[in-house]
Amino acid sequence: MEFTTLHNEKVILKPMEDSDIKGIYEVAVYPEIWWYLSITIASIEDTKNYVTTSLANKEKGVEFPFVIINPATNAIIGSTKYMDIDVKHKRLEIGFTWLTPAYWRTPVNTNCKYLLLQYCFEVLNLNRVQIKTDHENKQSQKAIERIGAQKEGILRNHMIRKDGTVRNTVMYSVTSEDWPMVKSKLEDLMLLRSAKMIVD
Repeated sequence: MEFTTLHNEKVILKPMEDSDIKGIYEVAVYPEIWWYLSITIASIEDTKNYVTTSLANKEKGVEFPFVIINPATNAIIGSTKYMDIDVKHKRLEIGFTWLTPAYWRTPVNTNCKYLLLQYCFEVLNLNRVQIKTDHENKQSQKAIERIGAQKEGILRNHMIRKDGTVRNTVMYSVTSEDWPMVKSKLEDLMLLRSAKMIVD
């Protein structure tokens, strides 16, 4: 599978590079970002480890990490990844998505999901894209369900969190058959959120 920069007027998804470490660090050191994620970025060393690990997994062909950029400022505002890439079975996962808090509840995440899914189904011709989240992360579950992803079930005792507690994982997917409906829902959401921002 080949991956590239994805963009529209609201967001740019640029392949992550070592040169992004400083930009990531500047927007990542907010504890609330990392409550439900498997790592915490609290220092420049944490950021270097995060980028190094992401790029190592990219070299192995199992991940493809992006930095999320605001096109109005050309500044990094978060990150997301294609994960668990399986070329043979034409599937992957969208995950490890985070935004700096100033961009929570804005059109950015919806636009990211649109670009990522559109590339999966309209360029890569994948059969399946999965998204998973912590069973305690209700906000994430609502956001995933809002775009029309199908809830497939809960994997019990699936992971161990960084604090040592056991996590159940809620699994969702979008298939190639689902994509036209999901695409329409995402386009409606992007229009609504853009209109709300104009009104506000």
